[in-house]
Amino acid sequence: MQDSTTCHLPSAHAAHVHGGASTSTVKLANQSTLHCLIGCGIGELAGLMIGVSLGFSPWITMALATFLAFVSGYTLGLLPLVRQGKGWLEAFRIIWLGETISIAVMELVMNFTDYHVGGVQVDSIFQLRFWLGFLLALPAGFVAAWPVNYWLLKRNFKQPCH
Repeated sequence: MQDSTTCHLPSAHAAHVHGGASTSTVKLANQSTLHCLIGCGIGELAGLMIGVSLGFSPWITMALATFLAFVSGYTLGLLPLVRQGKGWLEAFRIIWLGETISIAVMELVMNFTDYHVGGVQVDSIFQLRFWLGFLLALPAGFVAAWPVNYWLLKRNFKQPCH
């Protein structure tokens, strides 16, 4: 479990990010999942584009996309804490558990969706099926990760740090 003193306090977070809005767990889960989706989406798209463009197998392409999603997802989670003056290692200790679980669930569902739509099995990123797979994987990842983030926030395994 993470110490709440390592992140913004909920009331400070609400005033800073939401302009004084309520910090209900539902709203925080929405924000956290969207934040995760942006980070994962950046790495996922980069990995898919590289893998498909270089003719990698779907499994290698998905592994690369997952790796890059973790890199970009962690980076997006670390930057706000580093900007607050925390060191990289301290920031990673704060986010690692919640981000790892959230990214893993999101990536599992995004890759499953993209594979079954066929986006990772095309010959070129210029094929419609590539983009359809990615665009369907995004909401699928959000829907899968939202209850995970809600639960992590509710149990204080994930803090509203960013």
